[in-house]
Amino acid sequence: MTRTNLAKMTRIEVIVSGTDAPDVRRIIEHSGATGYTTISGVSGLGHSGYHEGRLLFNEQDTLALLITVIPDHRADALIAGLRPLLENSSGVMFVTDTYVSRPDYFT
Repeated sequence: MTRTNLAKMTRIEVIVSGTDAPDVRRIIEHSGATGYTTISGVSGLGHSGYHEGRLLFNEQDTLALLITVIPDHRADALIAGLRPLLENSSGVMFVTDTYVSRPDYFT
């Protein structure tokens, strides 16, 4: 597939503790994003050590991955809104250029 008929956007992925996930969702919603995907029970090894995935009956102590795609002109405001949260708690943010086939879904 070529990028000829695709629209350039920004993809933002945030990995945070389950307790911080609602705050990330709120920030994403207030940025004007039309949606997001949340994957809870994320496991992995990072700066804070190894984190288990699914903990039975306890989503607060696990990690969550939140993904959103927004138009480029809204990305800086969303990034600025997420930075204070990530500076005061454990978490990481990835920002990448992406291309979508249905830009009207994201505006």
